Amino acid sequence: MRILIVDDEPLARDELAYLVELHGHVESIDKAESIEEALEKMVNQKPDLVFLDIHLTDESGFDLAEKFKRMQHPPQIVFATAYDEYALKAFEVDAIDYILKPFEAERVKQAVEKACLKLTNSTKETTHLQEKEGRETLAVQVDERIFILTVADILYISVDNGASHIFTTDQQYDTSETLTHLANRLDSNRFFKTHRSFIVNREAIQEIQPWFNHTYQITVKNGDKVPVSRSYVKQLKEQIGLS
Repeated sequence: MRILIVDDEPLARDELAYLVELHGHVESIDKAESIEEALEKMVNQKPDLVFLDIHLTDESGFDLAEKFKRMQHPPQIVFATAYDEYALKAFEVDAIDYILKPFEAERVKQAVEKACLKLTNSTKETTHLQEKEGRETLAVQVDERIFILTVADILYISVDNGASHIFTTDQQYDTSETLTHLANRLDSNRFFKTHRSFIVNREAIQEIQPWFNHTYQITVKNGDKVPVSRSYVKQLKEQIGLS
């Protein structure tokens, strides 16, 4: 793990760094004495675990913890302080442990091992989810045959004259299934309507261009164009994070 120690007392920083370094789970240790310096280290070093004092010079460790919570990939937090009355508040900001000064080697070890276990479990869950998403399939009937499509390969789906057309990275599949039925079988966090006759895979979008009368046109990965009608512009912006 990459570890950051935030404390305005140099001796406390050094002592905690020494105790933390005793454990084989540690890849690197960095130190900061203020919130500003800690945030800079966060951007540059991206630590997995932060040991955080509560009373910093004219600052509060809780303010920094709140900033961490708003990050997309927040670090784990262990409060390391001389005050025992803030333990409840510490866990309200998702701290995984709370250790007191003067530091005891065994308590520091426990905190590091707890963080390591949580990080390992989180990595396994992420890997499992990625593998699951990569294997996700959609069975589609085309005439008398059934095709098993990899969902990630579907770029968009259109409908006309009562037939739905599924466009993948390398092929087109024509089915009598309705657009609504297909949409209900797909993940709405990834596939969304851009028009009453079109569904698009958000991850297949390459470019979005303004079109006429406040509409838009999407270019997907194979170069095809998908229309975005005015009634679906808001949904498009929400999907790509522009709302």
